[in-house]
Amino acid sequence: MDADIEEMELEAQFCCSGSDGYVAWLDDVLEIRDTANSDGFDLEFDVRLYDDPQRLHEAIEQKNNEEMLSRVVAGYCWEWEKEGRDDSEYVDVEIGDYRKSWNRDGGDPWAIDEGSIEEVGCIHTCQGLEFDYVGVIIGPDMKYRDGEVITDHEGRANTDYSLRGVKKMMNENPEKAEDIVDEVVKNTYRTLLSRGLKGCYIYCCDDQLEDYLKTRLENINGSIEF
Repeated sequence: MDADIEEMELEAQFCCSGSDGYVAWLDDVLEIRDTANSDGFDLEFDVRLYDDPQRLHEAIEQKNNEEMLSRVVAGYCWEWEKEGRDDSEYVDVEIGDYRKSWNRDGGDPWAIDEGSIEEVGCIHTCQGLEFDYVGVIIGPDMKYRDGEVITDHEGRANTDYSLRGVKKMMNENPEKAEDIVDEVVKNTYRTLLSRGLKGCYIYCCDDQLEDYLKTRLENINGSIEF
C-alpha cells in the first residue's frame, strides 16, 4: 500500500484523567523514583483507601452499576489454577471472608464481560486497558517496614512466572534477585493503580503499608476517603 507515514510522540495519557502528575506521584509513593509530586497531584481524581476488601469490591460494583465501567484487580499473590476456570463458584483470591475468583475462562473478554464484575483481574488481564474506576488489592508481596516500601517474593503465587528462577537466584546472587523482585512487583502495582480514568480504590493486605498510604493521601487536597 502506498501511504505516507508520519511519526508522532504521544505527550499525554488518557488514564488517570490524563494526569502525568498522578503517575509521577505513584512513582514517588512506591519508591520507584523520586519525583516533584511527593505531596500529591493537581486533578479531581477519586482516591479511596479501604480496610476491608469486601467493602472495596462493593464500592466498585456500585460504580459499575452506575454505568461506569469498573473492575477489581489484584497483585499476583494467589494461585491461578487451571482447573475450575469455568466454575462460577471457584475461589482463588481469599482474604478472610472475602472470596473471589480470578478471571474465568469462556465468554467475552474479561474487561467487558458483564459477569467479570464479580471476579478479580490480574496484571495480565488489564495491562493496557482503562476503566472508569479501578479497585486494587495490594497483596502480601508489597509491605512497608522501617520507613521503606519493600517487596517480598514469598508473597507472590507460584503460578506467577514473571519471577521464575528468583528463589534459586536468592542463594546465588541475592542483591540482583532482590532488584528484580523490586522492579517486577512495584511496576505491577504502578500499572494496576493507574488503570482508572476517574478513580482508584485501594485495599492493602499489609497494615503498615495501609498506614503509610493513608499518610501520603492526607497530604493531598481533594476527595480522599478512608
